[in-house]
Amino acid sequence: MPEIGLDLHNSLQPFTIPTEVLETMARGQQKLQSQAKAQEKLAKQKKQQGHNANTQKKAAQAALVFVCTVCKAQMPDPKTYKQHFQNKHPKSDLPSELQDV
Repeated sequence: MPEIGLDLHNSLQPFTIPTEVLETMARGQQKLQSQAKAQEKLAKQKKQQGHNANTQKKAAQAALVFVCTVCKAQMPDPKTYKQHFQNKHPKSDLPSELQDV
């Protein structure tokens, strides 16, 4: 007659937990802190990508739309251009585009 009982050596196999279960078992506060830190890091990298020296120079150059007729200096707006012209070139006649500014 066969012996009734458990053969412990053959029935035990390594127990593995699926990764989906492990992810949900992470400590709550630590998980939230880790996610927040990762999100900040990603935002910082994204911000740095958009602001390099080359793009800043291009944006600044695009903003300089007025060019002095005497010295070819560039100014961003007509008010600054008029002040420049009055201070740097007082003996020259004011250009017609600056008469009404």
